[in-house]
Amino acid sequence: MHRNQINELLNIKYPIFQGGMAWVSDADLAGAVSNAGGLGIIAAGNAPADWVKSEIEKIKKITSNPFGLNIMMMSPFKDDVCQLAAEMKVPVVITGAGSPGGYLELWKKNNIKVIPVCPSTSFAVRMERYGADAVICEGTEAGGHVGQLTTMALVPQVVDAINIPVVAAGGIADRRGAAAAFMLGASGVQVGTRFLVSKECNAHKNFKEKIIGAKDVHTVVSGLNTGHPVRSIKNSLTNKFKKLEKERAPMDEFDNVGKGALRKAVVEGDIKTGSLMAGQISGLIKDEMSCDEIIKEIIDGAYDLIRSYK
Repeated sequence: MHRNQINELLNIKYPIFQGGMAWVSDADLAGAVSNAGGLGIIAAGNAPADWVKSEIEKIKKITSNPFGLNIMMMSPFKDDVCQLAAEMKVPVVITGAGSPGGYLELWKKNNIKVIPVCPSTSFAVRMERYGADAVICEGTEAGGHVGQLTTMALVPQVVDAINIPVVAAGGIADRRGAAAAFMLGASGVQVGTRFLVSKECNAHKNFKEKIIGAKDVHTVVSGLNTGHPVRSIKNSLTNKFKKLEKERAPMDEFDNVGKGALRKAVVEGDIKTGSLMAGQISGLIKDEMSCDEIIKEIIDGAYDLIRSYK
C-alpha cells in the first residue's frame, strides 16, 4: 500500500517528507530520513550558496537515495541557491515563501522535480499551471511561517482542484494524522516538528525537551499584522512580539527583536529568547526516536489504521 503517486514520482519507499526547517534540516537529518525511505530535505533558509553547496555534497556521501532542497523565495541568496540547485542537479526542489515561476524552466531542464508549498487552492492551481510536479498543502497548524487555512480544510479542496499529487503538511505527527491526510486525498505527508525531535537531528537538546514538554495550548502565532505570521512555542520572545503587535510597531522593530532568534534556539539552546518554531502537534510528542522509527510508526501505522476501518 505504500506505492502511490508520490512514491512513483520521486522513487522513494514511503510517502513522507521531512519538513524543511531552517537551522534544523541539515544534511545529517535529511540523509537519515532519505536512508529510512522518506524524502529528506535540506533547508537553505537564508544561508548563502556556499553553505548550501557543502550540505548537498555532504548528503550525497550519506545517502544514495533521493533528497530535496527547500528554497525560501524571500532569501537574499535566492538567485544563487536556485542556480546552484540546477548545477548540482538536486533531485527535488521544494519552494516556499513565494512563487518559483521564474526558475521552473531552469530546474526542469536539469530533470529536477519541483514541489511548491501552497497556502491556498488558488496558489496550488497556479503552480500546476506553471508546471509543478506536485504541491505541499501546509495548514496553519504547522510550525514556522504559516497561512490561515487549516490542513483539514485546505487539503481536500486542493485535491479537488488540481490533477498533480498533493502532500499534506501541518498538524501531522503520528499514524492518526497521516491516515486522516490520506483519507482527505493526499498522496503523501510532510512532517516537521516530529523529525526535529529525532535522534539524528542536531537541534539543541533544550529545544527538543521544550517540545517534549509542551501541551496543546503552548504554541502561538506571532506577527499576524506584519503579513509574515510565525507559529512557535510561547516564551519571552513571543511575549515581546505580542507587545509589538498591540503597539502596531513597524516591521523593522519585529525584525530587530527576531534577528538571530531561530539560531539561538536551535544551535545555542536558548529557550527563553530564542525562536522555538514548532507545530501545534508538539503536545503529541513524548520522546526522541530515530528517523526510521518515526517513519515506520507514522506510515505503517497509518495504513494499518485505514485497513482496520474497511
